[in-house]
Amino acid sequence: MSKKIRVLVVDDSAFNRQSIAAMLQSSPDIEVVDTASDGREAIKSVTIHKPNIITLDLEMPNMDGFTFLRWLMANNPIPVIVISSQSDTKSVFTALDLGAVDFLAKPSKRISNEIQNIKNDLLKKVEIIAELPIEKIMARVKIISPERMPEKDSAEYGREEKTAQKVTESSNIDLVAIGSSTGGPPALQSIISVLPEGFPSAVAISQHMPSGFTRYFAERMDKNSKVEVKEAEEGDSVNKGRVLISPGGYHMIFKRKGDSVKVNLKKRSVSDLYTPSVDVMMASASEVFGKRVLGVILTGMGNDGKIGMREIKKKDGQTIAESEETAVVFGMPGEAIKDGSIDIILPLPRIAGEIIRRCTS
Repeated sequence: MSKKIRVLVVDDSAFNRQSIAAMLQSSPDIEVVDTASDGREAIKSVTIHKPNIITLDLEMPNMDGFTFLRWLMANNPIPVIVISSQSDTKSVFTALDLGAVDFLAKPSKRISNEIQNIKNDLLKKVEIIAELPIEKIMARVKIISPERMPEKDSAEYGREEKTAQKVTESSNIDLVAIGSSTGGPPALQSIISVLPEGFPSAVAISQHMPSGFTRYFAERMDKNSKVEVKEAEEGDSVNKGRVLISPGGYHMIFKRKGDSVKVNLKKRSVSDLYTPSVDVMMASASEVFGKRVLGVILTGMGNDGKIGMREIKKKDGQTIAESEETAVVFGMPGEAIKDGSIDIILPLPRIAGEIIRRCTS
C-alpha cells in the first residue's frame, strides 16, 4: 500500500481511545491522525486532518455519535466503523441506517484489556473499508430509504411491491438461503421488507454478526415486514412464509424429521473463520432440500458463501449474486461469481423482485 490509511478514533473513554489507536498503529499501513472524545471534537478533527476512515463510539457527552454521523454524511462523507458496547444493540442499527458501513462490539462496558480481542477484525475491516468509494456507501443509504431514492430506483421498488401481490400457494423453491456480511443489514432489510404476506417459501439468513445483536436485528425486521422474522432457535420449524436468522456465535444447519425440517444450531469452534457461516448453512440447505433451494449471496468481505453456492448449484438449485454496482464490499458475491456457480447477477434493488418471481411463478 503506497499511502497509509489515515484514521480518526472517536470515543469518550481515554482508555478505549488509547487501546484502539495502539491496535491500529500496529499495522504498517495505518496511521492514526487524531483522536476525539466527542462529536464536536470529531467535527473539528475531520476538517483539519481529513481522515480516510473513522472509528466511532455512539454514546458520548456533548455531541453523541448519531449527531456527528448525520453531520458527517451531509457535509463530508467518510467511511465509518462503529465500535460500540454490546448493550447498545439498537443504537448500532440506527447508525447503520445513518450511513455507518460496519460495526464491532466492545467486549464489555467496563475498562478492560478484553478490547484487544477485536484487534484482528478491526485491522481487516479498516484496510478494506477505507478503500471503498464513498459514492457507493451514500447510494446504499438511498437504496434502503425509498423516500430518498432517485425516481428510477423508486419505480423499481414499486414494480417489486406490485409483483409481490401475485402469490401462489405452492412453490418450486422450499428455501431461500441468503448470506451476507459487511453492508448486509440494510441490504437484508430492503429485501425482506417487500416479501408478501403468504410468501410460499421459507427463508434462512446467515449474516456475519456478533452474538447478542441478531435477536434485535430479527425483531427489528419483523416489525417492518409482512412475513414472520425471528432469530433461529434449536428445533425451530422451517416453514413457508417464515424468515429465520442464524444467531451470532452459531451455525445454522437443517435436519429433516418426517415431513418437516427443523433447525439445528451448531456452536462455533475456535478455528471457525466466520460465524454464522454462510457456507455451512448453504451446504446443509442443499443436502436437505436438494434442487428446491434458491441461494442468494450479498455484499461482504472475504469468500464465505462461495463453497455453499457451489453446493447449491451441484444439486441443481438456483443462485443469485449481488452485482459490484451496489455491493458495499464485492468480496463474497465476487468470489461466488468467479467460481462459476451463479445463475444471475443483479443490483440490490432488483434482487427482492427476482426472489419473489422465482418463488411465486
